[in-house]
Amino acid sequence: MKQNDVGHFHACATCKHFRVNKESTKTTYKCGRLGYETKPAYQFHCWDPKDVVLQLMKKRGLNYERT
Repeated sequence: MKQNDVGHFHACATCKHFRVNKESTKTTYKCGRLGYETKPAYQFHCWDPKDVVLQLMKKRGLNYERT
């Protein structure tokens, strides 16, 4: 599958490794796999979409195979 085929689906917020930490004064986002702080719209090559995202992509006719 080409990168352009996944369009707006490819973002940290749709990855199964995306974590949200809500504290009383701020919210931080982290990649549970890489251990780095991130933002929901960031993109990395290690993207592994959540199952619900895979189902939506399939519904829209996009075939994505996890590597």
